Amino acid sequence: MALVSVVGATGRQGLAQMRQLAAAGHKVRALSRSENPDLGGSNAADETRIIDLSDESTFVPALEGSDAVFYTHPLQSPGNRAELVAKLGSAALEAGLDRFVWNTSGWIPDQPGEAHSYGENTPAINALFRTGIPATVFGSVLFMDNLLTNWARPFIVHEDRYVYAHKPHLTANWISLDDVGKCMTAALARPDLEGAWMNIGGPQALKPTEVTEALSRVFGREIRYDPCTPEEFGALLVDALGDSMAEEEKQPMRDFIASFYHYNNDSPTQPFLVNTDYMHRRLPEVEFETLEQWAARQDWSDDAHRPSAG
Repeated sequence: MALVSVVGATGRQGLAQMRQLAAAGHKVRALSRSENPDLGGSNAADETRIIDLSDESTFVPALEGSDAVFYTHPLQSPGNRAELVAKLGSAALEAGLDRFVWNTSGWIPDQPGEAHSYGENTPAINALFRTGIPATVFGSVLFMDNLLTNWARPFIVHEDRYVYAHKPHLTANWISLDDVGKCMTAALARPDLEGAWMNIGGPQALKPTEVTEALSRVFGREIRYDPCTPEEFGALLVDALGDSMAEEEKQPMRDFIASFYHYNNDSPTQPFLVNTDYMHRRLPEVEFETLEQWAARQDWSDDAHRPSAG
């Protein structure tokens, strides 16, 4: 079994990746900026090391001695995406790692001209591959776990409202973070996925009313669809980030989120949809859970551990 370093181990995505690595029998090294990272009571990490994505000198020491690295690009990214990913890839190569698995946390376009972070994924993937580190890249389109955050969960639990910036027609392949972790873990044993990228999503393409139907069945009461504007959603998300974001960064982030969801609602390329037939053929070992299955096994209480913006 491999020893895998997980960048961003204290976040929602990193914690899920560590769970899946441990479940598959791998050893886990949790990487974060803290000497004593808050892993939410998780016992999945066998060891910890410090990495600071704004300090390139920490990269190689953090990775040395491990076999592979799982990377998730942070929401509040320090610098250019392609440059950062390339530096990490080069560090992994220097440290002697066998594999780099990157979760872009967003759709990877298959044509030019895409806006926002989608358009940044293509040059970043190319930059990673050009470092020479054997790499696999997954574009996970929309997370079920977002419904547990402080910009979504309180409305569901306390007001029976599903508040999100999705227009009624928008369909999305919501995917659980645990399933993202399963895909990344599966890639470690798949040499045919070296040098490959693919979009991943949950098994169902759901409209907002279908999301509420699933939640209503889980909660045993009616959860109604109550869409907000992209501008309102940007404010909700930034408020949930709280003190983790500098005051001068908050309005630009609100504006970015608003623009991002206007684009997602109206783009003809439908960046929240995935070719699930292709996905299942490429990843037959991964059993993807439905939104209802995911929701039924969550702790929706107010006092549950909720990293990274709730």
